Amino acid sequence: MKNQTTFNMTMTAMFIAMIAVMTFVPNVGYINLIVIKATILHVPVIIGSIVLGPKSGAVLGTVFGMTSLLKNTLEPSLLSFAFSPFYSVGDIGGNGWSIVIALVPRILVGIVPYFVFKGIEQLIKNKKGRRMLALPLACLAGSLTNTLLVMNLIYLCFREEFATVKEIAIESVYNVILGIIAANGIPEAVAAMITGTAISLVLLKVMSQESKYPREVQYLNENLIRQNCDKEV
Repeated sequence: MKNQTTFNMTMTAMFIAMIAVMTFVPNVGYINLIVIKATILHVPVIIGSIVLGPKSGAVLGTVFGMTSLLKNTLEPSLLSFAFSPFYSVGDIGGNGWSIVIALVPRILVGIVPYFVFKGIEQLIKNKKGRRMLALPLACLAGSLTNTLLVMNLIYLCFREEFATVKEIAIESVYNVILGIIAANGIPEAVAAMITGTAISLVLLKVMSQESKYPREVQYLNENLIRQNCDKEV
C-alpha cells in the first residue's frame, strides 16, 4: 500500500513537472494560433487520469487549468479574455467565467478518462482486447471533454464579445466555433489517442508489476518464517 502511494505521488509530481515544462517551452504545450491557443497539455492529464486515478487526474487537470490562465494572461491571443479575467481587448475583458472556462473543463479532463477506461474494461470480457479498445476511447473522451466544454462555454459566456473581436454577426459565432472545434479538436484528439494509449499501456504494465512485487516478498517472508519455526521445533 505504501509502495503504491509513493509511486502515485512520484508519478503525479513527474506529470506536474512535465506540464510546467511544456507550458513554458515555446510552441510545445501551447501553440498560438492568433485567434486561440491549441494545446497538447491535455495528454499528460489524460494519461495521469487513466494510470493514477481520478483524484490525481483532477490535480493534474487543475495544474493544466492554472497554466492556461497564466499563459493567456502573459502571452495573450485574440480570445484570451475567455480564459483570463486579467486580460482585455479594448473594452472587452475577462471575468469570473474566464476562470470557470480555464479550470472546470481541464479538471474534468483528469476525471472522465478514468471512468471511461474502467467502464469499457468492465463491459468487455475479452481480457486481451479490451485494454486496446478502452485506452484510445478513454483518451478520445478526455480530449473531447476539453475541446467541447471549452468552446461551448465560450459560446455561452462570451458569444457577444467573440462576435465583436472577430467582427462577425452574433448569428455566425457558433459556426466559427464549430470550425475551431474541427481545426483544433481533431488534431488534439488524434494526438491524445496515439500518445496517450502508448504511454498509458507502458505505465499500466509497470504498475501491474509493482503491485505483484510486494506480494511475492510477503510470500517469501512467510516461507522463511515457517522454515525457521520448523527448525526450532
